[in-house]
Amino acid sequence: MDSHTQLDLSASLTQLESLADEVWTLAKTAEGNSLELLAILRILEQLHQDIRDSLFQQSLPDNRQQLYHLLREIESQGGWPYIPRSSLKSVMEHLQKESPVMDLEEVSGQEEIQG
Repeated sequence: MDSHTQLDLSASLTQLESLADEVWTLAKTAEGNSLELLAILRILEQLHQDIRDSLFQQSLPDNRQQLYHLLREIESQGGWPYIPRSSLKSVMEHLQKESPVMDLEEVSGQEEIQG
């Protein structure tokens, strides 16, 4: 990597860190508001997918040497970027820990009685 490319990368990383700080600040102001936080997470996930599926895919190396450098960078800097989703089951388990008033079977049983 030449010094010009390193300067560009450094400037980009500084800009990204600033953007990440802004997103974090936005999320902190939404603390306690699950709908607003969910919207932020959805936008971040969509952005990740859009960048990965278009720009990143198009920029993948077309020779072995460049591929080797990319894979070495991925391995040395913490692996492949991935945004995991919470499953509905884990959300429900969290809710049960917070307020174990009734389980899902009780809720569906009550709905049948009322319905």
